[in-house]
Amino acid sequence: MADAMRSNGKIYVVVAVLLIILAGLFLYLFLTDRKLTRIEHKNK
Repeated sequence: MADAMRSNGKIYVVVAVLLIILAGLFLYLFLTDRKLTRIEHKNK
């Protein structure tokens, strides 16, 4: 299956979509961590 996708060039689309999803997830986690850190410092 991977060989068929690679020969058609679709494997690059799959990899790109996965990278975009992972980047979005890491960005979301990073921003959430910053917000929580600010809230924790406010409550001290």
